[in-house]
Amino acid sequence: MSLHDLAATVAARRDADPGTSWTARLLSRGPETCARKFGEEAVEAIVEAVRGDRDALANEAADVLYHLLVMLAARDLTLGDVEKVLAARAGTGGLDEKAAR
Repeated sequence: MSLHDLAATVAARRDADPGTSWTARLLSRGPETCARKFGEEAVEAIVEAVRGDRDALANEAADVLYHLLVMLAARDLTLGDVEKVLAARAGTGGLDEKAAR
């Protein structure tokens, strides 16, 4: 599954029944809950990165990507919105880009 496929799944489940869809349930609880869940998943990914368990890190990274897309959807942003920012940064070194902010 690509990130675009996952983003489409998140978008499609936005208006689903929160009783049957985890995505709908998260979104129904608001952006703060979505952000908190993203943070929890990010910490779990960090722990696995430090531990060095590649399979566990891959699983946690998948959770992070999913919850990032849910958090974006909670604030009416899409993967396309993020891609536009990345495109604008293309060709700019990381240090130069940070200095320009």
